[in-house]
Amino acid sequence: MKREISQLDKEIIRSVQEELPLIKRPYQKIADELEISEEELLARLKQLKEEGRLRRMGVILYHRQAGYQFNGMGAWVVAPERREKVGELVTSYEEISHVYQRPTYPDWPYSLFTMIHGQSQSKVEAVAQKISEQTGITEYKILYSIEELKKTSMKYFCEGD
Repeated sequence: MKREISQLDKEIIRSVQEELPLIKRPYQKIADELEISEEELLARLKQLKEEGRLRRMGVILYHRQAGYQFNGMGAWVVAPERREKVGELVTSYEEISHVYQRPTYPDWPYSLFTMIHGQSQSKVEAVAQKISEQTGITEYKILYSIEELKKTSMKYFCEGD
């Protein structure tokens, strides 16, 4: 049975789900704000991970600011028996940040979706073409982002929870 999540753990989660300060020891600063030691903070984060309550911590790259102006959602028609193998292949591309399997519909046969990032439209299309050649999948579309309306991570244990 999992232990009850403590108020301190909730405060830790609230703190680390925000942007980490760009300083040499960001965890020390967070620990100081929570009035605990950096060692306790790191130990509690490790425990939350081991318990399966914290899956991962990562960064959000603002790709447009980093020079990746073109982002294409590759929508691929992949037979169910090939999805796992094709999914494995596309995850190996460094230009691809997300790979999802989604349901198909009579008027929408696309089942595998890949977010391809590039510095030009031709680079995004070259990645899609290479995937097509490697897999033999010729039925696909690239849906380009027009405008980024929101880019945030999910927030848990917000004020008032």
